[in-house]
Amino acid sequence: MNRRSSGVLLHVTSLPSPYGIGDLGPAAYRFVDLLSRAGQRYWQILPLNPTCPEFANSPYQSTSAFAGNTWLISPEQMVADGFLAPEDIADPPDFPADRVDYRAVLDYKNGLFDTAFERFKGRDSDFRYEDFAADNTSWLNDYAIFMALRERFSGKVWGDWPAGIRDRHDEALRKYGTELADRIFREKFLQYVFDRQWETLKKHCRMRHLQIVGDIPFYLTYDSVDLWANPRLFKLDEQKKPTAVAGVPPDMFSDAGQLWGNPVYNWDAHRERGFGWWESRIDRTLALVDRLRLDHFRGFVQFWEVPAGEETARNGHWVDAPGRDLFTLLARSRSCLPIIAEDLGHITPDVHEMMAYFGFPGMKILTFGFSGDVAQNPHAPHNITEGSVAYTGTHDNNTVRGWFGREVPDDQKNLLFRYIGGPVSGDEIHRILIRLAMLSPADTVIVPMQDILGLGEEARMNRPGTTEGNWEWRLRPDQAGEESMREFAEVTGIYGRG
Repeated sequence: MNRRSSGVLLHVTSLPSPYGIGDLGPAAYRFVDLLSRAGQRYWQILPLNPTCPEFANSPYQSTSAFAGNTWLISPEQMVADGFLAPEDIADPPDFPADRVDYRAVLDYKNGLFDTAFERFKGRDSDFRYEDFAADNTSWLNDYAIFMALRERFSGKVWGDWPAGIRDRHDEALRKYGTELADRIFREKFLQYVFDRQWETLKKHCRMRHLQIVGDIPFYLTYDSVDLWANPRLFKLDEQKKPTAVAGVPPDMFSDAGQLWGNPVYNWDAHRERGFGWWESRIDRTLALVDRLRLDHFRGFVQFWEVPAGEETARNGHWVDAPGRDLFTLLARSRSCLPIIAEDLGHITPDVHEMMAYFGFPGMKILTFGFSGDVAQNPHAPHNITEGSVAYTGTHDNNTVRGWFGREVPDDQKNLLFRYIGGPVSGDEIHRILIRLAMLSPADTVIVPMQDILGLGEEARMNRPGTTEGNWEWRLRPDQAGEESMREFAEVTGIYGRG
């Protein structure tokens, strides 16, 4: 990201679609074309890994760090590829256009997937499937049997499975591999379909000179194939239960800190194995996207470790992480590391030192820039440096209009008005912040689609610390046309981006 450029943040689930959730079908191609015509260079998305109701459908809490989210599979593209017949998708339920009803989507798409899988099994050998399965065996086999076992044991977390399969004894693996062979094959088939559809969409992005910015969560959820298949890489006891979990310490916002509950890494084991798991994870993600945002980048330098069983994060302590060793290894065998470091929150100097050493740009959020001493605030537009990616907000923030109308006190509004030279209404604030981001020195500017449209709090994607109503917002078909991007395209050109 060494030129003035810009892009749009919109997760795939938020695209329009008649099938209840944004997918890799026609609307995704139209959106890519829309961005290209508007002079954009980046489409930023959230993690592509599987989501499920048990984790509140969060893309940051997944059953796998390697697999793709099959709910993003396009029914229309499955028809085009011969996996479904037109009549199979001719009468979808009456899904809401502006929200994702995840339960309804899962019920509907599971039926389609069953139909497609039965048709696929009746075909002659598919060499493209065989190649995919062979190329991805390092993670695909474990993922497929893990998902089959979760169903077999009625959703129990893997640490509560019978000891033989919990501990991956050969005899148990053979037994369940035979018993669940059809279900395992179905999971592999669906990963193949996802990969095929994603690769086709990515090629379309390349033809339009549009790069995809992806995302990797730092921590994993306990109930994931990665922990089951690699327990020594995490701090687990002999019963495969966490001995320590992640969080953040008490601060001015919380006397108890935040107890996230994710298992923490056994970094000594990662180092002994040459960081092979992390290398594979990053390579797998970079095979799907062009640039990569690393969430909670601070965790690669230091992380807050809390003994398992604690009710708050108070009794944790800081533990050093070998991020410099990891990225040094990755840099040696690659011409570049196209990484964006999520460096928001309380960040210590050693984090920024490591970012500077490897040339990783950080993030600046304009809605953070108008509090305290604005002259020195690093998120204020005039303080944003070239080696940064500037955002009006992210998926974890309110929309600009929602922020201005609900979260900004009068004294902060007056500070903002003084900064921009006069008062502005809530109907115009998103336009002002987009322009401030675009004229800033930042190499790259990314704007959530909600802010381009000037939407309010109802369009917020996520409310950290809550589990209801997140990840549901969708772009209606009438909001995804040329008119929505006309002004944004003009601003892009005026400020020398694109």
